[in-house]
Amino acid sequence: MKHLATAAAILFVPMMLFAQSNFGVFRDAGDVGAVLHKGSTQYNSATQKYQLSGSGENIWFAKDEFQYAWKKVKGDFILQARGKLIGKGVDPHRKFGWMVRTNLDTGSPMAAATVHGDGLTSLQYRLKQDTDIAENKSAAVGPDVIRLERKGDKFTMSVAKWGELFTVTEVAEVPLGDEVYVGLFICSHNKDVLEQVSFDNVRIIFPAKDDFRPYRDYIGSYIETLDVGTGERMILHTAPVSLQAPNWTPDNKHLIYNSQGLIYRFDLRKKKIKELNTDFVRQNNNDHVLSFDGKMLGLSSSSGEQEFGSLIYTVKSKGGKPTRITPTGPSYLHGWSPDGKWLTYTAQRNNDYDIYKVPSTGGDEIRLTTSPGLDDGSEFSPDGQYIYFNSTRTGRMQLWRMKPDGSDQEQLTFDDFNNWFPHISPDGKSIVFISYPPEISPDDHPFYKRVMLRTMPAGGGTPKVIAYFYGGQGSINTPSWSPDSKKVAFISNSDITRN
Repeated sequence: MKHLATAAAILFVPMMLFAQSNFGVFRDAGDVGAVLHKGSTQYNSATQKYQLSGSGENIWFAKDEFQYAWKKVKGDFILQARGKLIGKGVDPHRKFGWMVRTNLDTGSPMAAATVHGDGLTSLQYRLKQDTDIAENKSAAVGPDVIRLERKGDKFTMSVAKWGELFTVTEVAEVPLGDEVYVGLFICSHNKDVLEQVSFDNVRIIFPAKDDFRPYRDYIGSYIETLDVGTGERMILHTAPVSLQAPNWTPDNKHLIYNSQGLIYRFDLRKKKIKELNTDFVRQNNNDHVLSFDGKMLGLSSSSGEQEFGSLIYTVKSKGGKPTRITPTGPSYLHGWSPDGKWLTYTAQRNNDYDIYKVPSTGGDEIRLTTSPGLDDGSEFSPDGQYIYFNSTRTGRMQLWRMKPDGSDQEQLTFDDFNNWFPHISPDGKSIVFISYPPEISPDDHPFYKRVMLRTMPAGGGTPKVIAYFYGGQGSINTPSWSPDSKKVAFISNSDITRN
């Protein structure tokens, strides 16, 4: 449902040894400090992965030695990546992670989310030039997902083993200046050897301003795909405007999404975009759904009588003149039945939001839920045996399912998160859904939050995190599984104008 320079050092050390190559999201890379063995940074644009090789005696006391891939940024940001050391290594204190620095001198003020070879994890920081480093140790051991966030002078490190929840460590006052260097690093902790680390899912995120106005102010978007089994993510398309709710077509050729009221088709092979003709229905929101056979597209749009708000229409998936289905509103589409005969949706009637179904050719709507509070996100399972949905009826927003006639309603998730939009894989085995943190109101799914995608068996079970990202409203409102049940498409967000 729609609700987008430096102090003088005792010894001269070279500031940076620059390599000449493509560094992905970073501007440059090289060695900081007087390393004995030159390091390197490599970026594979096909896989969007990075590999760093670095030496260095340590990152500690009043000087640092390491390999660094960096760019300069201003203001607040969120840095996120997944990293893995390569090989057994020589010293258990070899280390990698994210680092923020005032300058590229060996004794620069800095803050770093650091993971050691033996699993020790800490938020390290140096408050003044050429002074000793301090640290706040994390309870986490050996994480691979690393997030480092700056808000003013406050730094927050969030770490996890992929699939698990974050452990958070903070330091309140690290004044590094408005413009800083941010980047990935590796230090061998042994001046005589080189160590290597690989990174994927690397993101430099610029969040929305604190005073942004929802549904009026928007930041940029990435269309991403996620391998559910491995957690590897790929950015397919970047735009400075709000893109929302990608549907993966059953023929595996396109993603269908909305932006600024219009519907677009993204060609997965050619990486080209074309507007989909929806005739007079042009004020579309992010509740659009493909039929199981891919021949029809359901739309939710305020293009009709304004007093009804969002109404539901259907149109051929290749475009045409839509047919209006719901006589009244607001109505927000979320699913087709596998046989194409029914649409299921959230509707506000009598000051309450419930789940309804209606014949896909139009007709009388049938109310399926009657519990007070918000019921939303209804979607048929591929075998037609269940309708999955989310509901606030037990307090937080949780996942449920019921029979297609509304009977046998059962709760599937029971945790402290607010869980929205269950999407069932085409093979019927798994659910992917978006989880908001507990501090978000259960009946809200806002833009621009630190959220997760999680998965669990279709019959229920313990959820597993498969993506940690910045997004929310419009990220995955509608079904977005690939036809082979291996990947999902979703939207993440960042203020791309600050890149």
